Amino acid sequence: MTDADVIIVGAGPAGLMLAAELRLAGVRPLVLERQPRRRDTPKAGGLGGQILELLRYRGLLERFEAACTGPAPAPRFPFGGVHLDFTQLADPPLHALPLPQPRLEQLLDERAGELGVEIRRGHQVVGVSQDDAAVSVDVRGPDGPYRISARYLVGCDGARSRVRDWAGIAFPGTTYPEVNRLAQVTLPETVTIRGNGDLDVPGFGTIRAGFTRTDQGLFGVGASPDSQVVSLYTIEDESTEYDDDTPMTVSELQDSLRRVLGVQLPVGEAMRLSRFTFKARQAERYRHGRILLAGDAAHLFPATGVAINAGMLDAVNLAWKLAADLHGWAPVGLLDTYHDERHLAGARTMLHTRAQVALRRGHDAAAEALREVFQELLADEQPLRRMGALVAGTDIRYPMPGSHHHPLAGTFAPDLTLHTDQGMTSVAELLHSARPIFLDLADRPELRETARDWGQRVDIHTAKTDHRPADALLIRPDAHIAWAATIDEPADTAAPALRQALSGWFGTP
Repeated sequence: MTDADVIIVGAGPAGLMLAAELRLAGVRPLVLERQPRRRDTPKAGGLGGQILELLRYRGLLERFEAACTGPAPAPRFPFGGVHLDFTQLADPPLHALPLPQPRLEQLLDERAGELGVEIRRGHQVVGVSQDDAAVSVDVRGPDGPYRISARYLVGCDGARSRVRDWAGIAFPGTTYPEVNRLAQVTLPETVTIRGNGDLDVPGFGTIRAGFTRTDQGLFGVGASPDSQVVSLYTIEDESTEYDDDTPMTVSELQDSLRRVLGVQLPVGEAMRLSRFTFKARQAERYRHGRILLAGDAAHLFPATGVAINAGMLDAVNLAWKLAADLHGWAPVGLLDTYHDERHLAGARTMLHTRAQVALRRGHDAAAEALREVFQELLADEQPLRRMGALVAGTDIRYPMPGSHHHPLAGTFAPDLTLHTDQGMTSVAELLHSARPIFLDLADRPELRETARDWGQRVDIHTAKTDHRPADALLIRPDAHIAWAATIDEPADTAAPALRQALSGWFGTP
């Protein structure tokens, strides 16, 4: 008898999201966190990308929006020293919420608690071993050492993951010799913020809004004439090793500003101070036996704004597959698709963040020309939307088994408005419970009859929608489409294909 179904090491965004998703799937997770209390250092200042849609599909987005520290920012995001500017688009492909990481973790902690998740803070994992049946974990807690076991263990313990080391999983990649500092501060009245966001600094002159390159690094500023609160950003090449648990100070920020700008920029009260280095690393595999990795333990990206999105999406993809295995109905190889799919997604994120490095780090005339040409390309809507989808993670299409696929197979399910006999609903509302869905959109009784054999595991719905993309959809708990029937597809091909997809993803009925 194990102490838990799954032990999760680390109570960051990925670990807490995983714990909540496991509880929705009827699994007993236990979260172990070495820190005695939630950190108040805002490593990340917001949440963006595909995870926002997933939170909406779980019925949580309004709760997260209500907790934001201000209105959603204008859809204009940094990308390697240039910007992705979606302000002229009615439906931007990339969105973000101003939600500092401590507040995000508090919300996820509360959600996990409501679902009955046990979280032990101040409990440090000091050893891990596994056999064919279970994982054993040695823990150093406030009351002394102890040992517990579980069927699986997931390392969500960050960039310096001990779980990854114990599992013997390689973490190849590159560490870039630069330090980034990001702050939200007030400015004294002696500094004037112009209507276009430029700053007039006494004794120096005008610092233009956006990014300014100097011989010592990169300086960025985002300001509004309606407020004396500004966002400041510096990048310097340094070889200093910083402890992530040591917070940045205002003095450290001012020293960096002076080195990069060559002038003392006065700052007042600090609302956010964070420091980070950039690494491009990805675990060679996300699973070794009964030990799995998610979040920063699995991947580190050399750009801001993407890590939490990727880590939380790892958790959602993994949770239902672990639950299927623990409940005994997982088809052979299901858990291995976690690595297949999320390693693919991580590699895609690595692609654009490494491209940002190339754009950001060049300081000669050729690099300036590259950034200028890149910015010109982004003036056109199609490449701008494509880049937005790439950064958001919405362009991912997971590989589906078989040889013939609907164009929607492997993609994130669109949130169709659905008209049913019980009234109006939507795909998002049907996924609040995180259960798989078979959705009949064309009154296909033969397909419903096929799906009925899996009725204990898959919810079956019949509905009409105004713009029908397929006759029927099979949607996984992570909101990705496992199978779709083309419009008017004959029953003699659609029903066998549906049966194959159901058994491939949800086991023998």
